[in-house]
Amino acid sequence: MYDFKAYPDDKQIGKVAEALVTKHPCLREPGSDTGWNGWKTSIKFKMGNLRNKMRKIGCLEVAVNAGKRSQGHPENEPSHSKIKKPRRSEVNYLPNFPQGEDEASLETARQEIAVEVQKTEKNTTLIHKNMEKTFALRRKNIVSGSPSVNEFLNLWPALRMTSE
Repeated sequence: MYDFKAYPDDKQIGKVAEALVTKHPCLREPGSDTGWNGWKTSIKFKMGNLRNKMRKIGCLEVAVNAGKRSQGHPENEPSHSKIKKPRRSEVNYLPNFPQGEDEASLETARQEIAVEVQKTEKNTTLIHKNMEKTFALRRKNIVSGSPSVNEFLNLWPALRMTSE
């Protein structure tokens, strides 16, 4: 279920629990009105635990929503309640960086794009390749930084091109 959506709603979890009980009738709960309410609760907790594990190993999609500061631990990150959460059917909401890349290497690719766009004879294949490579960095800037449109277009001038 996590492969499809990191934050499923109540109805989706209910459908998964119902499908589990219909595929394996021996799992039906005799005291429950639907036969799968307990499984629904178990799946909810399992998803929460899985998100917690994914956050600890560095998955950006769930780490961006994980700030929890309290009076007992004021050094922790503040709450991220104002950050945009993924909408329905939104794929690659906040993807991890490509294999073997980090933020510094993607920043150099962004600078290559900016230099290439200013040239009169633009190498569109290089621009397109670097734009695909830096998608995760662009998405991270949008979600965690919340820049204005002008600031964002100044950082990524290739987005003004019709081919991108």
